[in-house]
Amino acid sequence: MKTWQVQEAKARFSELLRVTVEDGPQIVSHGRPTAVVVPMEQWQRLQQRPRSLKALLQAPDGPDGVILPRRGRLRRHDPEALD
Repeated sequence: MKTWQVQEAKARFSELLRVTVEDGPQIVSHGRPTAVVVPMEQWQRLQQRPRSLKALLQAPDGPDGVILPRRGRLRRHDPEALD
């Protein structure tokens, strides 16, 4: 991920957009990292993410498309049986 100074990003805005689409998110800095330019497709995916931990855990896939294993039927161990 490249960092662009604000002046450079303004002067080369078309290139910033092209690089963002081709290579992914780009950081824009104004003395320190200030903003990130992301491709529209990635932004739309981020907007559709579950908003709560419960929704995330119940979703069929995890964050950023990471597939989580299906829930199985776990056997609970009886702590008294260990005595």
